[in-house]
Amino acid sequence: MSTPHLQGEKGDYAPVVLMPGDPLRAKYIAENFLENVRCVNEIRNMFGYTGTYKGTPVSVQGSGMGQPSIGIYSYELFNFFDVQSIIRIGTAGGIDEKIQLRDLVLAEGACTNSSYVKQYNLPGRYAPIASFRLLRKAAETADALGMPVHVGNVFSSDLFYDDADSLADWQKMGVLAIEMEAASLYMNAARAGKEALCICTVSDCPLRNEYTTAEERQTGFTKMMELALETIV
Repeated sequence: MSTPHLQGEKGDYAPVVLMPGDPLRAKYIAENFLENVRCVNEIRNMFGYTGTYKGTPVSVQGSGMGQPSIGIYSYELFNFFDVQSIIRIGTAGGIDEKIQLRDLVLAEGACTNSSYVKQYNLPGRYAPIASFRLLRKAAETADALGMPVHVGNVFSSDLFYDDADSLADWQKMGVLAIEMEAASLYMNAARAGKEALCICTVSDCPLRNEYTTAEERQTGFTKMMELALETIV
């Protein structure tokens, strides 16, 4: 069944989906890591592909930028296409002092300033967290591959340009990095009874004015891609 944002039928997506924000990163992963690839979505140029990695079926689907966008795509995948697990593979800004450019971060939890949680009418504050099974498997896989990772909280912000300049406040609370998608992905997974994990590459360290290039963000963060794929096989 097609949805307003995804075309195709049940079965067009594998049970596990890797979800980069950039649809061109999805295309890059499909062309460079997967076998027997077919394009399963082109609506709004938000490309999606299904293939295999070392014999394991896997899909990769762009999510767009921000929590409303990944909220739409992950909701439709979980609830209409029988996807069981989504691993976000995106970029983040490192804010902890020990974080360096190109480091890998596994988001154990996702603080947020988003109002996404209000739809559930919960009688308190919800703490979005990753699937422990996926988190443990990713950490073990990273160790086996010799890939150092940081594990901890990220901050999922609705703001790219923050006029309040609040990153130092989140740094004081031990938050490792800032990104824009993990919290709503984790909430959608929890509500659907599914699994989610966010693996990020540090593309910039805004408190130190350190940045990578747009081209590197699109095609250069291959360790993150490899870690996600090796986690699911």
